[in-house]
Amino acid sequence: MRHRHQPRLDRVSEAPIQRRPRRSFDWSTAFIAVAVAAAAATVYLRDGQARFLEILVHDFYLFVDILPKVLAACIIAALVAVLMPREAVLRWVGAESGFLGIVIATLAGVICPGGPITIFPVAAAFIAVGADIGAAVAFITSWTLLGYARVLVWELPFFGIDFVTWRMIAAVPLPIVAGLLARYLAGVIAARTGPGA
Repeated sequence: MRHRHQPRLDRVSEAPIQRRPRRSFDWSTAFIAVAVAAAAATVYLRDGQARFLEILVHDFYLFVDILPKVLAACIIAALVAVLMPREAVLRWVGAESGFLGIVIATLAGVICPGGPITIFPVAAAFIAVGADIGAAVAFITSWTLLGYARVLVWELPFFGIDFVTWRMIAAVPLPIVAGLLARYLAGVIAARTGPGA
């Protein structure tokens, strides 16, 4: 059985990584631009020019501080997408990985450190090399709800062991449920919009 499927994995590994075409301007960018313009005009008219410039300068320095981190995260994600063994990704968290793939992605989300600037590009890299959308959803949901760094650094000092224990117990099934639901919905949509639909 393993030898029969091996050629398919080899062909997949040699295929170029499929990336969604990106547009420099879309509806989300337009919405953000309108929201920024409206907020800027409101602050300028309500609080005056001095306050407006103060906020603008503060945000500029914030942008300068964040930009290197964003660039580094994007480069890391691109390198991960190239260096990651596609056969292993397809086997463990691919579309045919089944329930085990969701569980593996959930565990990966628990142990992965870093913030959104790191996690989201890595999740995108997983999808680019063939990870199942359900596994990607489980990974991000698990990191958001169960990530150990957030629990140790933030939750335990503020809420204590009892609250954190019950919250973790309640949250454990959620990444798995989210991953299975995302996989099911993606399959339904693909069946309705695919060839011959």
